[in-house]
Amino acid sequence: MKAASTTATSDIAGTARATTGERVDFGRPMLRVLGFRIDVRVVVTAAVLGILALACGFVALLLGEFDLTPADVFAGLFGQAERRIVNIVVAEWRAPRVLAGIILGAGLGVSGAVFQSLTRNPLGSPDIIGFSTGAYTGGILTILVFGAGYLSTAAGAVIGGLATAVLVYLLTWKGGVQGFRLIIVGIALTAMLGAFNTWLIMRADLDLAMAAATWGAGTLNAMGWETIIPAGIATIVLTIACGLFSRDLSTLELGDDTAKALGVRNEPVRAALILCGVALVAVVTAAAGPIAFVALAAPQIGRRIARAQGTSLLSAAAVGALLLVAADLIAQHALGDIQLPVGVVTVCIGGIYLIWLLVHEARKAL
Repeated sequence: MKAASTTATSDIAGTARATTGERVDFGRPMLRVLGFRIDVRVVVTAAVLGILALACGFVALLLGEFDLTPADVFAGLFGQAERRIVNIVVAEWRAPRVLAGIILGAGLGVSGAVFQSLTRNPLGSPDIIGFSTGAYTGGILTILVFGAGYLSTAAGAVIGGLATAVLVYLLTWKGGVQGFRLIIVGIALTAMLGAFNTWLIMRADLDLAMAAATWGAGTLNAMGWETIIPAGIATIVLTIACGLFSRDLSTLELGDDTAKALGVRNEPVRAALILCGVALVAVVTAAAGPIAFVALAAPQIGRRIARAQGTSLLSAAAVGALLLVAADLIAQHALGDIQLPVGVVTVCIGGIYLIWLLVHEARKAL
């Protein structure tokens, strides 16, 4: 007990010195970038994972019904291929899909890291808590009322996700927001919204129901520049916003009392992070539908690979990008001519991961 108390005291003291700007020896090489201290191992890990994601994306550019060579891909990306069809296949069809996988996957990873840090629980991801389902509900309602346009669907998804977040926040509030209550309330709300979504689709006209169901599977099919450009810009901006709160987020992981003692305004910071995290999920959902389990798995996988002490937004983003691009590659080519929605693949992978995570946490509790 004495050793544990000493370790906890050292962690708090180290965080306090970091908050006041003093140099802290973490026992690992650190970089200082724009006033933020970043673990070198996390940066290297994220770089390697990013390279792997780009490699998977390059393979996705090569494969398909119209097979290409690496020279064709490089020429097609710049519109310099001798055959016009190569330019169309690479630049107009495949490149937006690969870019969407990288950017949207990174956004899901960051969102998952934010909520897992706030709840201090590896199950605290937006798809478990219910924010993804809320965004899906908003998107479905918009499709049924206004039709399947991207901008209207995006607006509906953002409104639905934020409304769900507000509802969960209010139901969870009891002199503050506790992570365990947030997860329990979120799981209950997810079940109710899931039933409501099914009822909406069953009551809709056939064409609108088909559009809502296809979008609801989570897919990067038919992803074009008109979708990925606004979604990508919004995802990058929101990711940067989450990064600006990363220092306070790490401090909040020590507990509300400690964070408050170190000068963090707990509830305003938590509300801002929830807003950014929910907006990230809503943007991704509007562009590609509710893609499950990437936000759940990416932060914990990144943390274990980097051997970081806390949840890292950078490594979570890199793992999220790799997971989504690799899952989409499997979805396109694993069954030959049959293309699956990427959400089907992420659910299969995420289900295996969730079982492992529950068994691992149960063993830790024994």
